[in-house]
Amino acid sequence: MAGLSRLFVAAPLTEEARQALSALIRDRVPDGLPGRPAPPRNWHLTLRFLGDADAVGSDRVAAALDGADLGGSFSVTWGGMGAFPRPRRATVLWIGLTAGAGRLAALAANVEAASQAAGFSPEDRPFRAHMTLSRIRPDRDVRSLVEEFAPAAVAMRVDRVALYRSHLGRGGARYEVVEEFPLG
Repeated sequence: MAGLSRLFVAAPLTEEARQALSALIRDRVPDGLPGRPAPPRNWHLTLRFLGDADAVGSDRVAAALDGADLGGSFSVTWGGMGAFPRPRRATVLWIGLTAGAGRLAALAANVEAASQAAGFSPEDRPFRAHMTLSRIRPDRDVRSLVEEFAPAAVAMRVDRVALYRSHLGRGGARYEVVEEFPLG
């Protein structure tokens, strides 16, 4: 669809957290993640997927986020792995949080309010704090990996959110930061 961009709002990872998690996963999963792993450069904590939007929609959500009270910065600590819809028949492998999930959910609620104020339909799924590590097609049983992966215990500060544009292509998705919004 010409003139449309695929948009989402997320908390970017710090470079330190990205490197620490990448090294940890390489060490703990030496045979590699199942399915099609997301490259570490694409890792983020999605707060709201917006979908296809034109330039006006992009500008409106950026203005709404700029004017929103997104709250203050906070820390999160990465935890163990999980899978959607469930580990026995996983289509998405993810890593969750052991600390800061409540603060991230509050931030996601603020982003949701700003998104709706900008004219986007309400999100139809409840927020779940996680970072996608791999997409698995066809589904696969990853129970042993999920059960054996000890919490990562990597901490990072969430001090901003970003509006991203997703470019889909043959080499996989590439994410472009449209604008960043610092937390108070």
